[in-house]
Amino acid sequence: MISERVGQYIDKKGISYYAFENSLGASRGSISKAVKEGKSIGSNVLEHIMSIYTDINPNWLLTGQGDMFKSDEEFLLNKEVEAFKLKTDNSIENQQIPLYDIEAVAGLVPLFSGKGNQTPLDYISIPRLPKCDGAVYVTGDSMYPLLKSGDIVLYKEVTDIHNEIFWGEMYLLSLDMSGEEYITVKYIQKSDYEGCVRLVSQNKHHQDKDVEFNKIKALALVKASVRINAMN
Repeated sequence: MISERVGQYIDKKGISYYAFENSLGASRGSISKAVKEGKSIGSNVLEHIMSIYTDINPNWLLTGQGDMFKSDEEFLLNKEVEAFKLKTDNSIENQQIPLYDIEAVAGLVPLFSGKGNQTPLDYISIPRLPKCDGAVYVTGDSMYPLLKSGDIVLYKEVTDIHNEIFWGEMYLLSLDMSGEEYITVKYIQKSDYEGCVRLVSQNKHHQDKDVEFNKIKALALVKASVRINAMN
């Protein structure tokens, strides 16, 4: 049954039925009831599922033939994926990377500390990437054209900020600016000032900035970025 395969997909992605139904604009309990009772799911709903969850293999969903997820080539269609790997990185064949809404989790500090709302918007699965802890949307143009507002960055959290920085690499970081959290993506380089680091933008219209180490409240190494090219 197609409804059974929808349930298998939801379980594999690790998302709740409520989140799945909400993403489709479906009434609460409509999908879960169909799955549990083995009832059919309307063709318009199935088309909506395949348009939103683009990693699902339509042939598998409709017939049960083939793999649950699309092949690498099909999955990456209309998506630009850029990996920023270190020489010591080991690629993982398949991982489910949670995508978070920074505003919903109230910033990087509560997200990394495990406090507040930790429910992800969805999960991202891209083959052969280094280990990632999560993903968030980028805002601003400081890393343009490498990153633009609306792109997704996949990150690996840094727990020892003072001793685990790879100088010159790209980081997602949270800064304490006059008591408020400022989240940005920058290259981190050594500073000429003691106790500071230099934040460098890709966009040459943004000036480099030296900030004190103790202003950095959360830090993550950017491992990859995703840009979705929508076609109208």
